[in-house]
Amino acid sequence: MDRILATLMFFTRLPFWRIKQVDAEHFKHVVPYWPLAGWLTGGIMVGVLWLTSQVMPLSMAWLLAIVSRLLVTGCLHEDGLADFCDGMGGGVTRERILLIMKDSHIGTYGVIGLIIYFLLLTQMSALPLSLLCAIVFTGDVWCKFVSSHIINILPYARKEEEAKNKTIYQRMSAIEAFIGALLGTIPAVVFLPKIFWPALLAPVVVFILLVWLMKRRIQGYTGDCCGALFLICELFYLLICLVLYSH
Repeated sequence: MDRILATLMFFTRLPFWRIKQVDAEHFKHVVPYWPLAGWLTGGIMVGVLWLTSQVMPLSMAWLLAIVSRLLVTGCLHEDGLADFCDGMGGGVTRERILLIMKDSHIGTYGVIGLIIYFLLLTQMSALPLSLLCAIVFTGDVWCKFVSSHIINILPYARKEEEAKNKTIYQRMSAIEAFIGALLGTIPAVVFLPKIFWPALLAPVVVFILLVWLMKRRIQGYTGDCCGALFLICELFYLLICLVLYSH
């Protein structure tokens, strides 16, 4: 329970800290429970999308749903995506890339990366409401599950004292991996129409490519890499779903 609370505290800005103070050691185990946070953030997005679409155009409702997740997460993943783009785009050496990622100022690559990301994300309003709700919820959970396995494959690229949150995530135990698999796959099995199941492979392919890039460029991962990995995996999943619907 403490690890679940730590996960919800870390990945959202909702006041779960009012329930109980959690020891710092539990924050080293939040990544395996990342899909659980997806149940919350994805559920909030779908709730906002469904409710607002009853009184306004779907395109506007979808924008509000996107904003709702930004508010709930405190733009945690988007900050990671911007830093990742800045580092990979502006750095040549491993040391330079890590230094740029740690800089709190956003650069040209980060701005361009976020613009492209949100422009592509807004295209999802072309889907029917009920289908969009199913795809959005499934994607949030599934892509967090896929992205969570980066801690099992790559080492942390910095020393613990150099980490932004002073925490290095621990690799998953067998039971944590099993729980993550259940949390990550149940929404797809229950809510996603079978015709869209091939889109679930897109995040896996993107994960493999980005892990290869991180290993090659910085010999590991950072917290920013985790956030960027999730958003890019989710974006490709959503776009493949859109392509499948169009055809």
